[in-house]
Amino acid sequence: MKNSIMCNPAVLAPAAVVGRDMAADKTMKSRQQAMWSSGDFAVIGTTLQIVGEELCEAMDLRSGQRVLDVAAGNGNAALAAARRWCDVTASDYVPALLDRARERALGERLPLKIEIADAEALPFPNESFDAVTSTFGAMFTPDHEKPAKEMLRVCRDGGKIGLANWTPNGFIGELFKTVGKYLPPPAGMKSPALWGTKAHIMELFGGAPCKAEVKVFMFRYRSDDHWIGTFKTFYGPVLKAFESLDEAAGHALTADIKALIKWFNKAGDGTMVVPAEYLQVVIDKPELCEEI
Repeated sequence: MKNSIMCNPAVLAPAAVVGRDMAADKTMKSRQQAMWSSGDFAVIGTTLQIVGEELCEAMDLRSGQRVLDVAAGNGNAALAAARRWCDVTASDYVPALLDRARERALGERLPLKIEIADAEALPFPNESFDAVTSTFGAMFTPDHEKPAKEMLRVCRDGGKIGLANWTPNGFIGELFKTVGKYLPPPAGMKSPALWGTKAHIMELFGGAPCKAEVKVFMFRYRSDDHWIGTFKTFYGPVLKAFESLDEAAGHALTADIKALIKWFNKAGDGTMVVPAEYLQVVIDKPELCEEI
């Protein structure tokens, strides 16, 4: 399924953050950091490489441009930009994931700078980069407004911001809902899948014209058991979800995920071929863009 959308460039105020508890935010962030540090996301991340390649093409990156990959994980978008001879910095707040990005860059003999950094408080001066990317990264921050502001701040006027975010009604969005039935998210925490909607992107990056396109990534695994086993072992959110449940609830969640996979699976031969919708976004930061 493909659907091209032009985001309205009209100036929009970001959503108000009501009653935010700073201590609760810090606790939530610490838990998220521990979650993403568990398992080994790089095993999952490498299968998503095509998303970073397609995003860099959509952004029309040029050699020599300064590119920052935010919440880079194991470096999919960062390495894609490096293959296009950009001057790339990969940033993330999980050092182990950046170690995987560094290993991949060395293996491919690609120059890559590494910076441990929180997407909600990037340690870079204003307008430091010609382009900023985030693939399935910034969408998982507790405070959606902060990384959006930070990406706008460090991107130069006239530069581009490229995002890839899972949609609410695609396979991963439905997976979030399935897991949420067993482990509800903390009160007041917004769903990361909101980043996969045009309306939320317009709200977060108000005033910046952007083009958004619903695209599909195909999860190709040997079977539903193979996918579940891989994600239970290596994907922090799923690993931690199962660790938090007793045996009966774990079996019930497994059954629900199997039913979800069956609903989406297009293989028909015992393997798993599941289309997962995501929103690819390219934002053009206007010249002399005022901070929102």
